[in-house]
Amino acid sequence: MIASQPTHPLRLLLASGNRHKIAELRQLLEGLLGPGAFELRTPADYPAVAEPVENGDTFEANALIKARYWAGATGLPALADDSGLVVDALGGRPGAHSARYAATAELHRRIGLESGIAGDEGPAPARYIQTFSAFQARQPVYKSSAARWRNY
Repeated sequence: MIASQPTHPLRLLLASGNRHKIAELRQLLEGLLGPGAFELRTPADYPAVAEPVENGDTFEANALIKARYWAGATGLPALADDSGLVVDALGGRPGAHSARYAATAELHRRIGLESGIAGDEGPAPARYIQTFSAFQARQPVYKSSAARWRNY
């Protein structure tokens, strides 16, 4: 935990509607900053604000679109992510279009099964990619990307 805490809680917008992701970030921040040191907001706290159009060609572009949009719409520092599958047997699809390509985890799983790529013990034919971007005062402050190989 950080020794000196600000007198006012840090306000941060997590650009996600995923309640599990929100709970994980809340737990992580409490471990780093201590309980009460931050206020976590989400798009649900701003029902009058429409969701941004995620029309980037990469995970990084979509995360940046969301972080920039929500920082501008709320005036708060915003943290956003984008993630999905890159399946070698599908020519890298669905990639940054994962949510539009298959809207549920079951459909993601079936993409691999129907393509005949699931279950081998060799090099994994698909990657799960997750990218983060943070924006504050109209300027990017953080970008990160991680890939995990997995058989689907």
